[in-house]
Amino acid sequence: MQFIDLKAQYHALQMEIDANIRAVLDSAQFIGGPYVKELENKLADFVGRKHCITCANGTDALQIAFMLNGVGRGDAVFCPDMTFISSTEPAKMFGATSVFCDITPDTYCLCPESLERQIQMVIAEGSLTPKAVVAVDILGNPCDYDAIGALCEKYGLFLIEDAAQSFGASYHGKKACAFGHIATTSFFPAKPLGCYGDGGAVFTDDDRMADLIRSFCVHGKGPGGKYDNVRVGMNSRLDTIQAAVLLPKLKALGDYEIDQRQTVVGRYNDAFVGKLQTPFVADGCVSAWAQYAVLAKDSEARDKVIAHLKEKNIPSMVYYPTPQHALPVFRNEPHYGESFQNADDYCARTFSLPMHPYLEEAEQQEVIDAVLEVLEW
Repeated sequence: MQFIDLKAQYHALQMEIDANIRAVLDSAQFIGGPYVKELENKLADFVGRKHCITCANGTDALQIAFMLNGVGRGDAVFCPDMTFISSTEPAKMFGATSVFCDITPDTYCLCPESLERQIQMVIAEGSLTPKAVVAVDILGNPCDYDAIGALCEKYGLFLIEDAAQSFGASYHGKKACAFGHIATTSFFPAKPLGCYGDGGAVFTDDDRMADLIRSFCVHGKGPGGKYDNVRVGMNSRLDTIQAAVLLPKLKALGDYEIDQRQTVVGRYNDAFVGKLQTPFVADGCVSAWAQYAVLAKDSEARDKVIAHLKEKNIPSMVYYPTPQHALPVFRNEPHYGESFQNADDYCARTFSLPMHPYLEEAEQQEVIDAVLEVLEW
C-alpha cells in the first residue's frame, strides 16, 4: 500500500501523459512554449483569477510574493505556527522577522484572534513594521478568509494565500488560490495537483503585479526580454515537460479526483468518529485533503498506532512533528507572549493515514481495521 499512490494515478492517465511527454520530446522545446501557456491559462480559469504565472517550485512562488511586497529587514511577517518552514523561510532570507500565531483547534488553520493579538503586540512593541500575512491552507483545508482578509484590510497588511496543499479546495464557492493579494501553490509530486519533479505557480488579479512576477521569474527581464535586465530577479521557470504532465492531471482533479478524496475521507470519518479527533471542515468549505490527519488521545497513543501500522506494512506520516516556534532556526524570533497552545497540542498528537483518490475500498478498510485494532487494546 502506498501513502500517496502516484503510480495508480499515472496508470489512470498514462495515455494522455505519455502523449504529451512525447510531443515535448519531439518538439525539443523544453523551456516555455505552448504547454506552459496553456497550463497557465487553464490554472487561472480553474481558480477564477486573471493571471497565473508558473515557476520552478512552491518556495520560489512564496519568495516572489515577498519580493512583490518588498519584505525585508525590520518587517514582521505573520504566519501560523503549524506549517512547513517554506511559508516564511524566504522572508527570513530577506531579513524579515517571522511572527507566529496559534492555529484554531478544529481546522488547524491560522487563528484570526491570535493573528490580531500578534499584530497588536508588534505595533505596541514598535521595533518591527507589520508587513504581510501568510495564510496557510494547511492539509488542504482553507483558512477563514472573511476574518483574515478583514484583519489585513484593517491593519494595511499584504495577504498571501499559501495554497501549497489546497489546490482544488474551495471556500464559500471560490477556489483555493483565489484569495489574497497574491496566492501561491506547489506542484511537488505529493500535492493534490503534482508534477513529476518540482513546480509552482503564483496567482493575482493585478496586471502590474503579474508583469513584475514574470520579470522576477526570468532574471528581472524588462520589455526587451531576458537581456534587458531592469531589476534583480531569479531563474524560476516551470519546465515544459512538467506543464505537459500537469495538464491531464488538472482535468482529472476537476473531473473526479477531488470528489474521490471526499469519499475516502467519509469512510475514514465514519470509522474513527468518537475514537480519534477526526478532521473538521467548516460549513461552506471543501478540503482538497492533501493529508488525512487525525489526533490521538496523546503522544503515547499516537506512537502505538504508528508502530502497529508499521507492523502491518501500512504507511503513516506525521505532518508536522514540531511547531515553527520550536524549530532551532526560529527560536530567537519574538513570541510576544503567545502560548501556541493549539499548535503544540496538534503536533504532539497528530498522525496521517494513506490518502489519495485512487485508494481502493479494500485498502481503506485495511487501514481502518488496523487503526481500530490498536485503539481497542
